[in-house]
Amino acid sequence: MAGNAEDSRESDADQGARRRHRTLFRAAERRRNPPLRRTDITVTDEHAVRRAVKAASLGNAMEWFDFGIYSYLAVTIGHVFFPSGNATVELLSSFATFAVSFLVRPLGGMVFGPLGDRIGRKSVLAMTMIMMAIGTFAIGLIPSYGTIGFWAPTLLIFFRLVQGFSTGGEYGGASTFIAEYAPDRRRGFFGSFLELGTLAGYVGAAGLVTVLTTVLGSGGMESWGWRVPFLVAGPIGMVGLYLRLRLDETPAFQKLEDASLHRASEAASAVETTAKGDLAKIFRQYWPSLLLCICLVGAYNITDYMLLSYMPTYLSDEMGYSETNGLLILIGTMVVLMLLINQVGRLSDRIGRKPVLMAGMLGYLVLSLPAFLLVGQGSPVALAGGMLMLGLSLVCMLGTMSAALPALFPTEVRYGSLSIGYNVATSLFGGTTPLVITALISVAGSELMPAYYAMAAALVGVVAVACMKETARRPLAGSPPSVATPQEAAEMVESQAPVPRF
Repeated sequence: MAGNAEDSRESDADQGARRRHRTLFRAAERRRNPPLRRTDITVTDEHAVRRAVKAASLGNAMEWFDFGIYSYLAVTIGHVFFPSGNATVELLSSFATFAVSFLVRPLGGMVFGPLGDRIGRKSVLAMTMIMMAIGTFAIGLIPSYGTIGFWAPTLLIFFRLVQGFSTGGEYGGASTFIAEYAPDRRRGFFGSFLELGTLAGYVGAAGLVTVLTTVLGSGGMESWGWRVPFLVAGPIGMVGLYLRLRLDETPAFQKLEDASLHRASEAASAVETTAKGDLAKIFRQYWPSLLLCICLVGAYNITDYMLLSYMPTYLSDEMGYSETNGLLILIGTMVVLMLLINQVGRLSDRIGRKPVLMAGMLGYLVLSLPAFLLVGQGSPVALAGGMLMLGLSLVCMLGTMSAALPALFPTEVRYGSLSIGYNVATSLFGGTTPLVITALISVAGSELMPAYYAMAAALVGVVAVACMKETARRPLAGSPPSVATPQEAAEMVESQAPVPRF
């Protein structure tokens, strides 16, 4: 009782002091929580943002152009590099080689991610582009098994590992690059262009494979036609490298690196920290966000790879559709998603990342089984309807994830943390999806196994989205606010000005 009375007297004394010295206490409060100054707010350059988006998206398009080529040519590559006489063994060998590149992606993320936090996003993204272009182009030059025997699959696996290692730094860097360039209120819209690049890469790969297969036939494709898409990726990579080398470093990283801006004001120093790219620090301090990232990306990648990579093989090998018809319907589905994806990104800016992501996860949880039942009906209309059901659920994730994931981590460790989390999830769940589904169908004997696998992934995604914080229209952690115009900056400063008292 005596203690409570003493505390009450101290509280009354504090309140009395505050009443007698209001100005002094207000000044002390403002010192502890200083308002932002105009110099603390980043005003983005629209032209620079668009150049950054173009360069990052082209690199992503090239990455998925490569993975799309491999997926759509899986049967042909199996014949060329793994001739065994058993179609299932050849296909499994081809998908195993597809999956092996994902084993080194986390290693690439652990190398390139912290390096990007230490020396800058631009330089590392240029390195990953060069390695990806070399790896893809080299695959197109490998002689067949019939020519050099054992060395053919060995070289194929080696260059797939080169691709996987370089890709470990690609998505985390590209999404970080766009997120740090974009204004806070439009990060979802600009981020959606990264996944527009994904769809463009897949459409380009599917379109090229379809044309070559139609013109050359299966014999011509196995003889030499399969090489053409891989060789085309070399010049595309050089264009992407040129665009990336012309860019400036992101404003967020520049502010993090510039000591003079660190000392510009107390408000700036309150939000900026030092860039060290410490790998141990990522696992020690940011493991909850890392775990959330892995769950989100795992659910997203299983559904993504199932529809965009595995589906053509499923349609031809399991459902008996011709390769050309399956690819044409998939191309049509992806074109529809390309038309919608930027609007989904804009919607996430308006209503939030969580509602849009949750709609996508719930869509896969509820619609996967009906969609695969439709696909199994055999008619083109039913097939297109099933593919669109899956595609419309996927586009909710495609249009939102590239803005949601970078916001999980602060600027000082964003590239490294996102690269590690994204690539661990992709390695464990994304790249193995075709292999796992093929094996599950073989063991269980059910053509609906892809639907059950997608539903399980979506259930994990629902829980992960429920656990994440809303980040739409807010500054990135560790960075000051970013706006599109000087007028927005002025309004933000004015909104924090104290209300005059008379």
